[in-house]
Amino acid sequence: MSRHITSAISQIFGKFANKEFPKPIQDFINSSYVNIMGLDMQEFHTPQTYHSLNALFTRKLREDRVYSLDANDFISPCDSLISECGALNNEVSLQIKGMRYRSYDLLGEHFTKEEKEIVNNGTFINFYLSPKDYHRYHIPTNLKVLKAVHIPGRFYPVNMPSLKKRLNLFIENERVVLLCETASKKRFYMVLVSALNVGVMQVAFEPKIKTNADILQSSAYSYDNLYLNKGDDFGCFEMGSTIVILAEKNMLELDVKSGENVKYGQTIAKIS
Repeated sequence: MSRHITSAISQIFGKFANKEFPKPIQDFINSSYVNIMGLDMQEFHTPQTYHSLNALFTRKLREDRVYSLDANDFISPCDSLISECGALNNEVSLQIKGMRYRSYDLLGEHFTKEEKEIVNNGTFINFYLSPKDYHRYHIPTNLKVLKAVHIPGRFYPVNMPSLKKRLNLFIENERVVLLCETASKKRFYMVLVSALNVGVMQVAFEPKIKTNADILQSSAYSYDNLYLNKGDDFGCFEMGSTIVILAEKNMLELDVKSGENVKYGQTIAKIS
């Protein structure tokens, strides 16, 4: 697969976002972005604190949020809009209403048929992070990571207009797929999907994964004892993007609906 123009655009934007301009200019860039995009900075440091636009994008909370420690409560991994959610029809899920795609294709080639089949007739949730959202992502429940797969691809926008006109957008874009197992042995996938201007998707526990790089082949990493706790910060998007969760049948009882805005730490489902 050759490099796509969307990758070049994202790399150029990434260089601009990472550049540290003289402080008066950087302060102007940061403040302008906050005002134009309507960022809510109440839980963060002031815009002038950040030495680059990317540092502002990937800002951390001053204090972690309070969330349920009940093992059965599944929390939102991010601040986002639920662009679509519901039941998987066999292994078919919705990009948005009327735009279906095959979950098996989203997961890629490094998972066995048996591993993919766990999502048949299961549950899916699509989280859209806009450019104004908090860009870090967190672990939704105590879990064990069984496998991580990096799938290079394109960088089409994942906003609502793009979702409405481009079939299989999630499948075309670069992504990182995590196969996870809960403490109760339930399995689900967490899929990080790139977007235009997303220079990097960070995965803190696997430094070998380099996104939006000159890598054309997918790669897989397996783990025996990689345990992460609910609320753990395990990386970020360097701009807005999408997270897709695909859960096995009868694992999640959803407490959210399509079109709802959610916050990291909010309980969005019960683990059955």
